[in-house]
Amino acid sequence: MKKLLLTLACFGLCRISDAQVPAAQPIRIGMIGLDTSHVPAFVGIFNSAKAAGDLAGFKVVAGYPGGTDLPASRDRVAKFTEQIRAKGVEIVDSIPALLEKVDVVLLESVDGRIHWQEAIPVIKAGKPLWIDKPIAGSLADAVAIFELAKKHNVPVFSSSTLRFAADIRAAVANDTIGPILGAATWGPCSHSTGTPDLFFYGIHGIEPLFVFLGTGCQTVSRSMTRETDFVTGVWKDGRVGTYRGIHKGKAGFGATVFGTKSIAQIEKGGGYEDLCLEIARFFKTRKSPVNPEETIEIFAFMEAADESKRQGGAPVALAEVLAKAKTEAVAKLKN
Repeated sequence: MKKLLLTLACFGLCRISDAQVPAAQPIRIGMIGLDTSHVPAFVGIFNSAKAAGDLAGFKVVAGYPGGTDLPASRDRVAKFTEQIRAKGVEIVDSIPALLEKVDVVLLESVDGRIHWQEAIPVIKAGKPLWIDKPIAGSLADAVAIFELAKKHNVPVFSSSTLRFAADIRAAVANDTIGPILGAATWGPCSHSTGTPDLFFYGIHGIEPLFVFLGTGCQTVSRSMTRETDFVTGVWKDGRVGTYRGIHKGKAGFGATVFGTKSIAQIEKGGGYEDLCLEIARFFKTRKSPVNPEETIEIFAFMEAADESKRQGGAPVALAEVLAKAKTEAVAKLKN
């Protein structure tokens, strides 16, 4: 009888103890730059009561509006700020105030020119950082961000949504295509004041080239008319990737992949859910799904395209623009 009573008592205590175990606290997300449609879209995904799997366990709790004189920023920051305030996100008046309230950060500012300055306090505070496209307003700024992150051992990740589109991933893994010998991508290509032409929107079409072909691009040449940007990259093994940036006419995202066995065409973009899932995994593991070297090469590709335009379409070596950018980045890091 005594053993039974002790067992029951223990069972009761165990049940009480279990009941007193607090629920796991969500990973608190902060947002810097509330001037893009990604802001309310990402809040809806991360704060959804239906979030499951790797997307579960997050909550966007605070946002810093930021903003610049760029029309795409100036004319939208108030609207998107109010949208997420209405969803329960606290709005703060500075990045330091935001960092006190969060575990991880989404840098969303639509104007890439200020990403370097906005990233500095986040990295120095040790917060894992996702940076929306473009990672920076120049190749030198992009290099500096990754160098500062390496110095402080802080994970940083940036990518276009299209990298994680199901159809693009499927093409890479498709045995019926065989090893990929080349690729052609296309998409809308609006430019943004103060940054290389392709940084703002061209990246959505250029990033898939690197998903298909990997790193190792050596030269880039570019031709441009009022209706079209056309950029050709030649890889070290002779493979060729091209990007058509569309300024006029139908402008959906797409790609043609040339394999040893067949040619495949893709005409679908990726959704925000695919990207947010990768961001969630990144925040939980502190491991980026994209190597910094690849992101830097993508931006070197686009900066070389600008230099090619200045040289009348002549091929420009990525090594040349990278060497210049690294010198500039060293100077930034000293300041």
